[in-house]
Amino acid sequence: MRKTRGFLTVAVCLLLAATVAWADEIAPAPGAFQNLERVETVLYGGPQPGGLLERLARAEKDLFGRELPGSLTERQTALLQFLEKGTAGQPGFLFKLGVAEWAVAQQVYPTKFAAARLEGLEQLLEGHTQTGPLAMRLERLVTKLLPSGIQGTGVSVPAATLVKVRLLQPLAARFCKTGDKVGLELVDDLRVQGTLVAPRGSRVAAHVQSVEGPRSFGRPSEVKVTFEYLETLGMEQIPVLVGEAAKNATKLDKSLVGAAGASALGMVLLGPVGLAGGFLVRGDDKTVPAGTQFYLETGQAVSVLAYTVPATLGGGAAPTPAVTSTGAINP
Repeated sequence: MRKTRGFLTVAVCLLLAATVAWADEIAPAPGAFQNLERVETVLYGGPQPGGLLERLARAEKDLFGRELPGSLTERQTALLQFLEKGTAGQPGFLFKLGVAEWAVAQQVYPTKFAAARLEGLEQLLEGHTQTGPLAMRLERLVTKLLPSGIQGTGVSVPAATLVKVRLLQPLAARFCKTGDKVGLELVDDLRVQGTLVAPRGSRVAAHVQSVEGPRSFGRPSEVKVTFEYLETLGMEQIPVLVGEAAKNATKLDKSLVGAAGASALGMVLLGPVGLAGGFLVRGDDKTVPAGTQFYLETGQAVSVLAYTVPATLGGGAAPTPAVTSTGAINP
């Protein structure tokens, strides 16, 4: 009997080991879920529970009302393409959603997930939310708001184009750590050649490069911040930084004098030469408050997809200013 039990124990252990090994063999390759997780983050705010097939079918039905044909990889790629890039003749879902928000509220809300953004538009325009596939609901709103439709136009955003941004969170050494994301948003529309490249409220990405606590010999704490990119209507990323043009524009902008963050502008913009493109917060008790505004500039010329603004929506508005070599702002 003992030999039988011992044999069964060994057999169970071997079976479990084989099962684990088999599970490891069929585990998804790194990156296999990345497109689906990106889709779910756009639609719902983050990855959803359940198996891959269940999650994929849910996203397709919520967006189109049906499941798509093709392999798992093809279906995930098609969803992400529809949301972010669109087709040769039509811009992506997020592009259209952003234009619709801007047409109603003169700004966009990229920190909210797409389903909530669409519901907010429906509630504002019609007093209640609708049911049905998200893609059809958005097209219905676009038809009412902009009967001529929404088309994308390729434009080139020049290097050193100024953009005014706002901090969405306070910055200080006592509650920052290396790698933290820094939330910022665009204060004014970025327009180029009569097109809308990035509406007010567009996301600006940045992160904490390093944090130094109080050090010996009375040296104060420091927080170094690096800017990354401005996200456009077409989901392209335009590199941004604190260059000489941005520093000069901030100093010359009279609207910033007396603002919540005006007293912090010196330490924000006059950081060390070695901190290319970012800024420095120095001092044990120094805090750059949420709401602080300052300028960044585009780091290089970038071709992006933009929205040609009809005259009825202010298509004749002045373009985003550039800065001369002397630091003067040209309208």
